[in-house]
Amino acid sequence: MKLNLLTEVRSIFESLEVSYVTIDLPFRLNHVNCFMAEGENGWTIVDAGLHNSAAENKWIPLIENKDVTQIIITHYHPDHYGFAGKLQELTGADVFMTETDKHTALRNWGERNIDSLREHYYKCGIPQDVANAMAGNEGGFNPLVTPHPRVEGDLQEGDKIVFGKYEYEVLEAPGHSDGLICLFNKEKSVLFSTDHILPRITPNISYHFHGEKNPLEKFLESLKKFKRLEAEYVIPSHGKHFMNANNRIDEIIHHHDERLTRLLEIIRSPSSVYDSCRHLFARNFNAHEMRFAIGETIAHLEYLVSRGECAKQKINGVYIYTRS
Repeated sequence: MKLNLLTEVRSIFESLEVSYVTIDLPFRLNHVNCFMAEGENGWTIVDAGLHNSAAENKWIPLIENKDVTQIIITHYHPDHYGFAGKLQELTGADVFMTETDKHTALRNWGERNIDSLREHYYKCGIPQDVANAMAGNEGGFNPLVTPHPRVEGDLQEGDKIVFGKYEYEVLEAPGHSDGLICLFNKEKSVLFSTDHILPRITPNISYHFHGEKNPLEKFLESLKKFKRLEAEYVIPSHGKHFMNANNRIDEIIHHHDERLTRLLEIIRSPSSVYDSCRHLFARNFNAHEMRFAIGETIAHLEYLVSRGECAKQKINGVYIYTRS
């Protein structure tokens, strides 16, 4: 039965006339799936990878002698956005993404942001050496996301994009980033879920001291919206394509329910973000991984604050959370 299901998913994907472009990443999450397809007006690319040699070595042979006319960026994170500017230079293609994430990308990578990050991390109770390493890690992405693309158009909910053989509707999916989008074709019940719904891991839902202050609430709301699609075939940006979006959505919601329950236990005693994070994940992280762990901890704590389930106060310059 499992083999038959895999064959069915593979058959559906092949009928879309869309190609995977899987690019290696230098992280624990070691790849990103980008995509390309030919249409009546040239080739369309969805997402780009980091601006590094892995992406360059992958893309340059693929775009040779091809008329690439548009590049769709699903969100501003470096593994999706980073090589977009260089791809635009190489192809002359128009770049499209949401206005929200276009502005976030431009503001997020710069020295001023790095300086402010340190101050925010100190307020989370993070030791100075750890906070400095985390801020420096984010600053290290600047060369991996430049040059910035010239964005020709802002994608919005309900926009239609012809990609390969079929037309897809743009769906806003805030949470993992404020301006993340997915693509859905109702005829074939196919969802390009980007980083919104992943098969084996849960998308990182973080607050990074800018933008939407309650990203977890937005994420859970958007998952419920996506359940109404009843998408049969899901093509994610990390991992393999799979079937039955709603089953996976239920699993992801359950995961966050468990994480919130665990946090409520942790903050029975007053706790900083840093201490809550260490108890929540109970493992050692490098600076890159710690940024995501801290961001996810804040998002869950702020969700509990919004629901009146915990209180937040500032003590000696550090935010302290306590179960209500």
